[in-house]
Amino acid sequence: MPDYAARVELHSATREDYEELHEFMQQRGFGRVVTASDGTRHHLPTGTYVGAAHSVQEAFKRAHAAADETGRTSWTVVFSYDAWWGNLPEV
Repeated sequence: MPDYAARVELHSATREDYEELHEFMQQRGFGRVVTASDGTRHHLPTGTYVGAAHSVQEAFKRAHAAADETGRTSWTVVFSYDAWWGNLPEV
């Protein structure tokens, strides 16, 4: 299955809303950690997730459902990726 990244921005959200979102995303197969080529693991920024799905449409539906479950309005974008990053904290 291909890997996808999801970015979810909850509107007028509290920290607790994002904690709920993290749980809902995890329940749908998305995580908040990426692994570098050297094996180190890094936390992603708040509202950013990675996960595998059969299609980008499936990944979007899962991420959008998680955002909706928080009860907040939101923006959701899902995309395939080849990532580089800097200054992300190690797990």
